[in-house]
Amino acid sequence: MLPPPAAFLPEIVFQTSRASGPGGQNVNKVESRVELRWSLQASQVLTPEQKQLILEKLAGQLTQEGYLLVVAQDDRSQLRNKEIALARFHELLQKSVRRPKPRRPTRPSAGAVRKRLEGKKIQSDKKANRRRLN
Repeated sequence: MLPPPAAFLPEIVFQTSRASGPGGQNVNKVESRVELRWSLQASQVLTPEQKQLILEKLAGQLTQEGYLLVVAQDDRSQLRNKEIALARFHELLQKSVRRPKPRRPTRPSAGAVRKRLEGKKIQSDKKANRRRLN
């Protein structure tokens, strides 16, 4: 289980820039795009096992320096974009540390096998009848 998003705040660096998209005349003046930057290796909040899981699952999303970047520019408000980026960040970490439950192999029921074979027989007969007509 991961700690709440607030526990990560001391380790996160926010950077702002001008966003593309809605904003009208304000878009050229206000830096509403938010980039969240977090170092996996320097994190004191996670256990080594959690770090390893995140490293495996998010390897393609980490920079060469080991930073995870999350960008939000959905809203006109910088504060709202920070909240969105933080929520995305936490959801990403939660998904990456969750272990899928193991799949138990099952066998198809006798009825399902019989039904499948009957369908194949019907299809086979259809095609055989086409050959005879030609």
